[in-house]
Amino acid sequence: MRVLKRNNSGQALIEMAFIVPMLLVFIFGLIDFSRAMFDLAVITNLAGEGSSQASRGTTLPNTAANLINSNFSDVNMQAKGCVIVTSVNSPANGSYKVTGQASSAPCNGGTSQIGSCNPQGGVCTGSATLPPQIQTMFNQIGSTNVTMYVTEVTYNYAPVTPIGALLHKSNWLPSQLYRAAYY
Repeated sequence: MRVLKRNNSGQALIEMAFIVPMLLVFIFGLIDFSRAMFDLAVITNLAGEGSSQASRGTTLPNTAANLINSNFSDVNMQAKGCVIVTSVNSPANGSYKVTGQASSAPCNGGTSQIGSCNPQGGVCTGSATLPPQIQTMFNQIGSTNVTMYVTEVTYNYAPVTPIGALLHKSNWLPSQLYRAAYY
């Protein structure tokens, strides 16, 4: 009896042709997602540092300038970021007023989610919107005329791979990262 020998020489090549594109899609997606998480961690630290500086007496404009000019090699805040430092006062429980505000120059697409300073006669008169957990903390202090410093940092994120660009267009990756810190 004669035994026929099977020829499996092209099987590995076909399997690789199916696996490699899926592996590349996964790797490229992971690269852009990891970069976004890194950038988010950096701007979280910047927001905390800004509120800390403002609460220790650095003027609001100087705080914004210090943060925008920080030397972070991977995050170009001057070209893609915005820093807004706001002082918020509570003259009575439940009401919050913006008493001062400064933003970095240039401020690349960032707007304050806390409130804006509408100067009338050189004094800010805008109202502030604080998240509920921050309002609770503010009210637990128990006294009025307490000043809180809020630093908001926005960063315009851009993917570097084709898969990241696809995820970006489908809103899986955000176009703008945002963090705020309250001191």
